[in-house]
Amino acid sequence: MKDLLEVAKNKGFAVPAFNISDYSMFNGIMEICEEENAPVIIAIHPDELRHITSEMVKGIRERIIYSKIPAVIHLDHGASIDQIMKAIQAGFTSVMIDGSLLKYEDNVSICKKVCELAHSVNVSVEGELGTIGNTDSVETTAPEDILYTNPDQAYDFSQRTKIDCLAIAIGTCHGIYPKDKIPELRIDILDEIKKRVSIPLVLHGGSSNKDSEIEKAVEHGVNKINISSDIKVAYYNRMREVLKDMSLREPNVIQPPCVEEMKKVALHKIKLFRADNMASFY
Repeated sequence: MKDLLEVAKNKGFAVPAFNISDYSMFNGIMEICEEENAPVIIAIHPDELRHITSEMVKGIRERIIYSKIPAVIHLDHGASIDQIMKAIQAGFTSVMIDGSLLKYEDNVSICKKVCELAHSVNVSVEGELGTIGNTDSVETTAPEDILYTNPDQAYDFSQRTKIDCLAIAIGTCHGIYPKDKIPELRIDILDEIKKRVSIPLVLHGGSSNKDSEIEKAVEHGVNKINISSDIKVAYYNRMREVLKDMSLREPNVIQPPCVEEMKKVALHKIKLFRADNMASFY
């Protein structure tokens, strides 16, 4: 991922990191990224990894190796050294250690340790500073609960840990915002962090923010944006419609229209992040 994001940083775009929960979703994401000649990060959360199993990662690696676009497999929100090591052993080329809910020094300590382990086998590391709430699919954190990233701390954190990219909190949350909440990105905080930190910056939880805000975040230096809820909502909303036909039972009939709906959302994100046709620079 370090190599992938360095090009994005130099060329001024963001690589989409799409969370996938099964092979059909993964294959659909690869197809649309190949069609758009866009680099991609295949993000898999530990909960998703338990669902698909590490054995499926071998098939994901094989699909990526023979693809015409650059892609990496990334562990999203790893919570422990044990999860990180299992992901590396399974074939992930990038990992995130999320110590954002820990005390600052403890976050520094665990990120530094993960970097020492991962870098020794050429695996990239993402850390997170500031919090944007729960990473599960049920609860959503309100904006007032967000702990924004401190720009000065971001510099200290990146220098001491040696992480390859930094996830920052500037006004997004995981999941879909409640209807009475309106997300708003703090581009001023992003600009201050960008002045102090040289590594690529990451935006988590961009599903509910306006396109104009996401576009502005890319303009101001975000190089990786995580998308999970948006593509899954499209996928499963379509599946609910398809399954109204009670005679259907075969996944190869049920899943394709769901994948196509998901691909429409992914295409929109790829273009919004300015990632289309950027695979040509690798």
